[in-house]
Amino acid sequence: MLLTDLRESVLDANLELHRQGLVLYTFGNASGIDRAEGLVVIKPSGVSYDRLKAADLVVVDLDGRVVEGALNPSSDLATHLLLYKEFPAIGGVVHTHSEFATSWAQAGMAIPCYGTTHADYFRGEVPVTPPLSDEQIETAYELNTGRVIAGRFRNLDPIAVPGVLVAGHAPFAWGKTAADAAHNAVVLEYIARLAYRSRVVNPDVSEVSAALLRKHYERKHGPKATYGQR
Repeated sequence: MLLTDLRESVLDANLELHRQGLVLYTFGNASGIDRAEGLVVIKPSGVSYDRLKAADLVVVDLDGRVVEGALNPSSDLATHLLLYKEFPAIGGVVHTHSEFATSWAQAGMAIPCYGTTHADYFRGEVPVTPPLSDEQIETAYELNTGRVIAGRFRNLDPIAVPGVLVAGHAPFAWGKTAADAAHNAVVLEYIARLAYRSRVVNPDVSEVSAALLRKHYERKHGPKATYGQR
């Protein structure tokens, strides 16, 4: 098989979504890219996580042509490929329909940064895209989903903000590897749940200060990070 190591990491990223309860049945998908080869490994469409194997994953080029695999790639393939092209620093993409993050997406609302748990992973709110137009939906839905995400990030750093809510749809997350992308998707669901509950407890809850946001984000990320072992 091509890209054996990448296949295994993408398989584990997909299974992590299942382990963490972020997907139901065949919902969602994870992919990873080999930048040197210009190839992407992605979950096949409609295959249950319970029987998913590394050999089932589909290898495609950046134009979406199948290079290896007997199954059809995820129906979200065009979105993944567009993100890899637009965000050259990322190495993995994850899409879920996780309960709380999807609720914010369906409401068409960004997730404000209400606390330090959020700030540890996202440098600011989790943004929401504008809704797709009827023409965007009818002509090239998955590709245009990627385009509205890329457009929303025109003035944002996708490494500092490793996820997005697609209005009326659900979240996408990404990272430097497929494992990072899955990790960020799990965190995104957690902070979506915290934000929802914070607003239930206090409808007038305020976002954290810029100073506290910066402090917590920079403790874990960047050249001055102090979190963890060196």
